[in-house]
Amino acid sequence: MNLLHDPWLPFRARDGSIVYRPPSAIADPDIVDLALPRADFQGAAYQFLIGLLQTAWPPEDHGEWLDRHLEPPSVEALEAAFASFAAAFELTGEGPSFMQDLDPLEDAKPGPVAGLLIDSPGANGLKLNTDHFVKRGRVDTICEDCAALALFTTQINAPAGGAGYRVGLRGGGPLTTLVLPDQADASLWQRLWLNVAPIETIAPKGRASDRRAGDDTLFPWMGPTRISDKKGSEVLPEHMHALHAYWAMPRRFRLEIEERDGRCDLCGRQASHMVSEIRAKNYGANYDGPWQHPLTPYRRDPKKPSELPLSTKGQPGGLGYRHWSNLVLDDAEGSGALPAAVIHDYLTHKMDIVAQERRFGEDIEALLTPRLWVFGYDMDNMKPRGWYSVEMPLVAVPPAQQELLRTWVQASIELSRQTAWMTRTQIKNAWFSRPADAKGDLTPIDSQFYEATESAFFRALFALQQALQRGEGPHMPSQVAKAWYLALRREALTSFEAQALSGPAFELDMKRITRAHRQLRAWLSGHSKGSKVVTRFAKDGGFALTNTQGTPSTEEAAP
Repeated sequence: MNLLHDPWLPFRARDGSIVYRPPSAIADPDIVDLALPRADFQGAAYQFLIGLLQTAWPPEDHGEWLDRHLEPPSVEALEAAFASFAAAFELTGEGPSFMQDLDPLEDAKPGPVAGLLIDSPGANGLKLNTDHFVKRGRVDTICEDCAALALFTTQINAPAGGAGYRVGLRGGGPLTTLVLPDQADASLWQRLWLNVAPIETIAPKGRASDRRAGDDTLFPWMGPTRISDKKGSEVLPEHMHALHAYWAMPRRFRLEIEERDGRCDLCGRQASHMVSEIRAKNYGANYDGPWQHPLTPYRRDPKKPSELPLSTKGQPGGLGYRHWSNLVLDDAEGSGALPAAVIHDYLTHKMDIVAQERRFGEDIEALLTPRLWVFGYDMDNMKPRGWYSVEMPLVAVPPAQQELLRTWVQASIELSRQTAWMTRTQIKNAWFSRPADAKGDLTPIDSQFYEATESAFFRALFALQQALQRGEGPHMPSQVAKAWYLALRREALTSFEAQALSGPAFELDMKRITRAHRQLRAWLSGHSKGSKVVTRFAKDGGFALTNTQGTPSTEEAAP
């Protein structure tokens, strides 16, 4: 089976049907999306196709990138571009096999194919019978199509897996951020091509000009494994091809593919080649050094410039607007945020070329309203706690205005964080006579607060974008700042009243609830100790807190 020639990927056609075709089908305007049976497979398949385009058919510059966006290639032209790399994408056969160890690993004991799935219980979980929520036996046999994608998904997300079982190049369970068109009828080509950059942007100084199927510094499975059982065997960026990050392979696997009919436990299809066992071995490639994957955001410590940046990971509580700034706006010297290279390229270079073409009358409005897709696992070492997939607006401003936008956005998010914290604190004070001693997870209160204020945040964000386009600054427009403050205040009071009074009436301590309510209102009005963030935001935003609700009453004036 060859992953460039054979029809192994499920695509969603414009008429809603699911069709299996080779990767070149992405050039078909009637193909609108992928249709994988698992969310992590869907994200991985996007990365597979973006990596394939970046490797086999990258644009030379942003002008060529825009030309190919406006006039996509034919399916036949893309087939021809992929053809020279076919040898590196054989899943089976006598030679090198995609994402598998060159060694057949005959000395490794076969294990269940479910071991390729990140959310399957590990050996220790099976031994201790702790697989309460994700049960064993869900996946016993899969088709080779799903096996190929399971293999790729594990390699790009590989978490810690025991002695010598290496984590992925970006660390275990990294977040991925992609640019998506906002149009519901966009083709898959448009979705993918927004995340492909000119070759010099991804790999400067000509380091990616030579791209060959047999190059094991690009496709590591094309040569012997870089064994990491000794010191000094780390795989550094300077050892590998500039595009290697798209094809990194930290784990050593071999698929045991059987020629027999069966039904796949993942996609449900009948197939003639099945996989129920794999062979695995430790001490694969040990990635170290300043690797930065083009599709992943990173963070560095500005106080420790000599330390390497770390990839951004999923965390409990999910993803939302409070993460937006760090995923989109570069702030290496402040918060240390380093957005993914494809996000930076879109906002800095692609938007510039689009603006230039608009001046010549080109109808490319679709490129001006993108969305940000963020997805990835929330991992606790080798245990997945959840999978997150969120889409948010991707507001773009010229590079010269990004620092001011970042300042405004960070101030808005900080006010939101502090308001959520104070709301939760006062709800806790209303519930318990000794809140400092109370145990339990109250983070759902924060999550509910952020979810309820998300639409208001993005309305404010679009208003800030328009203000910058009009040349306003350096202070945040007062009407935008005031509207955001009022939205947070309204939700804080609504949340408190709903939560604090949620118990049985005979258990409510109205004196305690009233005191906590008074303290919350005083903080929101900037009249209590610790409400400096509120008064500063109002001052910088140019609006008076007393005018947001009338003159504060006596009980709001102090806690």
